[in-house]
Amino acid sequence: MKVWPLIPRAQAQEDVERALDHYRQQAGESVALGFVAALEQAFVHIARHPSTGSPRYAHELDLAGLRCWPLKRYPFLVFYLQQADHIDVWRVLHGARDIPSWLEGGDGDG
Repeated sequence: MKVWPLIPRAQAQEDVERALDHYRQQAGESVALGFVAALEQAFVHIARHPSTGSPRYAHELDLAGLRCWPLKRYPFLVFYLQQADHIDVWRVLHGARDIPSWLEGGDGDG
């Protein structure tokens, strides 16, 4: 089984940092560490099985190949595209947000 390298974009890294800050402030370090563990688990799954992510937003946004995968126990979705030699992680967004707006660079508050 091929394991694809994941390369998060700067915006995806910023999404993760914002989520971590939120969890640290609102729920404590152990919840923030749980978020990191769930994200790592999602990344491992995506790296091994990139085609299993949902193409729902690819249709809504007319972005061929865009897929998303949910984190376990956290309300976040990892948005990514499979490239020829890696997985391009676009965003890590809270599922209650206005996802199309956020992916297009807006500030959609859902």
